[in-house]
Amino acid sequence: MSKAKGSNDAAGGMAFERKIDEIEAKIAELEALSLSTHLDISPELEALKAKRTEEINKTYADLTAWERVNVARHPKRPVASDYVAEVFDDFLELHGDRYFADDQAILTGFATLDDRRCMLIAHRKGRTTKERLECNFGCAHPEGYRKALRKMRLAEKLGLPIVSMINTPGAYPGIGAEERGQAMAIAENIMAMFTLRVPILVVVIGEGGSGGALGIGIGDRVLMLEHAYYSVISPEGCAAILWKDGERSPEAAEALKLTSKDLIGLKVIDQVISEPQGGAHRAPSVAMAEVKRVLSRNLEELEGIPIEQLLEARRAKYRHIGAIQGRFPSLA
Repeated sequence: MSKAKGSNDAAGGMAFERKIDEIEAKIAELEALSLSTHLDISPELEALKAKRTEEINKTYADLTAWERVNVARHPKRPVASDYVAEVFDDFLELHGDRYFADDQAILTGFATLDDRRCMLIAHRKGRTTKERLECNFGCAHPEGYRKALRKMRLAEKLGLPIVSMINTPGAYPGIGAEERGQAMAIAENIMAMFTLRVPILVVVIGEGGSGGALGIGIGDRVLMLEHAYYSVISPEGCAAILWKDGERSPEAAEALKLTSKDLIGLKVIDQVISEPQGGAHRAPSVAMAEVKRVLSRNLEELEGIPIEQLLEARRAKYRHIGAIQGRFPSLA
């Protein structure tokens, strides 16, 4: 079966970036030649680098929804462990749900953001193959969501703001997870997050899939990286259910309105965080520095709002999502 247009190729690249990859391969070849022969080929290198920049700008000027999904899944895109290393200081991981196990797909712990102590809750995908298997590719079990809720309750007790970083294709749908109450764990988290008496800041850093994302995704402000996606279901899952055809995933991605541009227009999210041209995977440190700046500013603003006002606005925010002007006057 052929791959859907724009999908990742076997080497980990993206089909729509093929021209960029070819130029970068030529640049690497010339740089290696320059080192081995000491020839001055700087004019040729500069020309190729300019061509690469032009091609990146052209490619990323008008990405389709499916292409953005593939950017969100890029293997070199920053993940939770990268943000812990570069954005947060003094991270102290907290483990376990005190009921069943310590789910590696959910990372929780105390952290400092620009001298502001907070509780970090994040989906953990891992970087290497071994780490990804240990973290179940970011698909959390019920114990992961229960762990997250315990740590959020602790943050409330200590008066610490909560920063939640979403990056999951969805909660784990296996038999064991269902037997241990997957749906109930997610539902309990959603309900509890509406009542937590501390600021909650949510940011979608990669994939934001289904209830797996919502299980740690209720907040006073929901931010989203430019090339992340946030959806009720993955495009592949949608295509499989509606058409029984995975080849129609690009069509499903368009219909789902899952891009940052779509969601800011629908008022599902509150702010889009810009990425370096060509995506966060091309300049991870630059992307994470921008995330840090935006998180710090939003946390400062949220901490200046009285808690009762914050809770009222949090509830109103989610009640208004999806309201249709005219049909539901009370929600308009």
